[in-house]
Amino acid sequence: MTKEIQPKDSNRFVAYKLWMNAPNPMITFFKTFDVTNLIKIHKRDSLKFNMLLCYCIGKAAADIKEFFTLPVGDKLIQYDSLAVNTIVKNKLGEVSSCDIFFTKDLKEFNRDYLKYTAQVAETCQDRDLSDDFMVIGTSAIIETELDGVIGMNSGFNNPFLFWGKYRKKRLKYYLPVSFQFHHTQIDGSHAAKFLEGLQAEINQLL
Repeated sequence: MTKEIQPKDSNRFVAYKLWMNAPNPMITFFKTFDVTNLIKIHKRDSLKFNMLLCYCIGKAAADIKEFFTLPVGDKLIQYDSLAVNTIVKNKLGEVSSCDIFFTKDLKEFNRDYLKYTAQVAETCQDRDLSDDFMVIGTSAIIETELDGVIGMNSGFNNPFLFWGKYRKKRLKYYLPVSFQFHHTQIDGSHAAKFLEGLQAEINQLL
């Protein structure tokens, strides 16, 4: 369920006044994550690494209330639930977009991830849940290692994470991630809390 809320009635009112009409309200943070635990689970249980990381992203975001409010046009929209988007290579060799409803049940999330990414790859049709869920975008460019990505301000106000290949150093695996967000939605302290929470979710996933 979604609803429009009045900025003056929101804890984001000051940010709304400061950033809604800014030439570029998008901010990007860079952080390198230790993803060793995800690699172990990926290899042990034959679960996709990208799915595991998307799950951890959703779980970390779900603990931060600001993620449930998003500037859309000149409005603030409040959502009850989250979805995580992933980019899928389709059967034509192009890319399509696939939104996955986030649930804290890993088995259910994995089932939906496999079902809908396969569906999108086969049909070449995007799966868009943005009318009902606050969607966190992700894009994995696995053809190369990346140190960081700067997104563009194209009117897509949703938070977005980018990454490339993970890297092995001695017995651990690391992954630089770029996190882009709209300053009306969250402040730097919220972004930092999310990134720290994401590392914690990665570490404690069983």
